[in-house]
Amino acid sequence: MDAILYKGLRRYLDESSLRTLAEIRVGIAGLGGLGSNVAMLLARTGFENFVLIDHDSVDASNLNRQNYLPEDLGHRKTQACLRHLSELNSDIRALCLNETISSHTLPDILKTSQIWVEALDEPETKALFVQEALLAGKIVASASGLAGFGGPCLERRKLHNLVLVGDFVSDVNTSAPLAPRVMWAASMLADAVLERVLALTDSPLPSIKGR
Repeated sequence: MDAILYKGLRRYLDESSLRTLAEIRVGIAGLGGLGSNVAMLLARTGFENFVLIDHDSVDASNLNRQNYLPEDLGHRKTQACLRHLSELNSDIRALCLNETISSHTLPDILKTSQIWVEALDEPETKALFVQEALLAGKIVASASGLAGFGGPCLERRKLHNLVLVGDFVSDVNTSAPLAPRVMWAASMLADAVLERVLALTDSPLPSIKGR
């Protein structure tokens, strides 16, 4: 853990916590507005080991809310996402899966990680992923309802191994997903993963007296 990033992180996290974050593998299913931003937020917090899943490539319509740049246009989202993470921390390692999630591919996909961020678009695929992941004993963070601007505040609900974030009302089919609410939800998902992972270590977080 020699990346410049850790010079700052060591102000806030002890070595035991940093080792836990660096070693545990987190799967991110879908690298759009939620998934690409969750990946970067987790990387900034010290996570190094990822499973990145998306079958799509970066399009101009993605740039308003997803963690990509014009130079990424036409590139696979898995590779573009990994490149940005690696620019932040050269120790980042990731299993990149350029495939569509279905009932046929999901069993093997779920085996690659114990903790998952569900950041898929299609309601049927989202439901399938969450259901099968929970049945397999995985920890899942998922989002529902975050489109538009203004509107209800986002909330977090915890149900055993499942954490749900969103306003649970808004629909992307009637209101476009825009960066502020999408990134708000992404931050809540990343925070839920961080909370769960740090619960795995008994090392207390250091007291911070200044920023």
